[in-house]
Amino acid sequence: MFEQISTSRKDTGIRRSVVYAFLGQLLAVGIMLAIPLIYVQALPVAALDNILIAPPPPPPPPPPPPAAPAAARVLRAQPRRFDPTALMAPRTVPKQDPAAAIADLPPAPSIAGVAGGVPGGVAGGQAGGVIGGILGGVPSIAPPPPPPPPPSNPVSAAVPAPPERIRVGGEVEAAQIVSAPNPTYPPLAKAARVQGTVKLDAVIGKDGHIENLTVVSGSALLIPAAIDAVKQWVYRPTYLNGRAVQVATEIVVHFQLS
Repeated sequence: MFEQISTSRKDTGIRRSVVYAFLGQLLAVGIMLAIPLIYVQALPVAALDNILIAPPPPPPPPPPPPAAPAAARVLRAQPRRFDPTALMAPRTVPKQDPAAAIADLPPAPSIAGVAGGVPGGVAGGQAGGVIGGILGGVPSIAPPPPPPPPPSNPVSAAVPAPPERIRVGGEVEAAQIVSAPNPTYPPLAKAARVQGTVKLDAVIGKDGHIENLTVVSGSALLIPAAIDAVKQWVYRPTYLNGRAVQVATEIVVHFQLS
């Protein structure tokens, strides 16, 4: 009885080992099949591109070099020699007789005068002249045109009109002053002990009064007082060729503390 029990246990262990071995093999085969599916190897795209894409066509051949221009052929005309002693046949024969063509032409006008003269003509006149033309039939040269009339006032035409404005130096114009009030010293400049000169460009009118002033240089504290004073100055009118003109000059105003 014990032998039967041991034999049955041995059979059961063999069967279990066989089942376990079969399951292990199945698991190994499944793992071997699953690994390629999990880890996919990247395909060589560059190599596939080189294989699948067709290569570009070869470049076209270069154009042929331009042919050299053919040298122009110079044809030298051979001068035709004419021998007056040899008779040469004409190339074309005219259909009409030259003598008959000359006979059919109208008569040429007579250069000589009309027989008996022309009524109202002049003895010694020229053939083909105009009736009632030049007296005596002798042509003459046409008279020259009359000279242009002289100007009404030669002096005014020769002398140009004087300018409207002239420029005179400051020292020259200073002698023409009729009235020149002194400028009032600004209190602020006096308190600041500011002194010096103010230069102005002035335009003196035809009547001698100041028409325009432009500052050239000077202290800002002294310029208003200088302009106010110079506007009241009066000059003698300046004449050029008997006409009063404007004068552009430079005026210098001095400010000095006593």
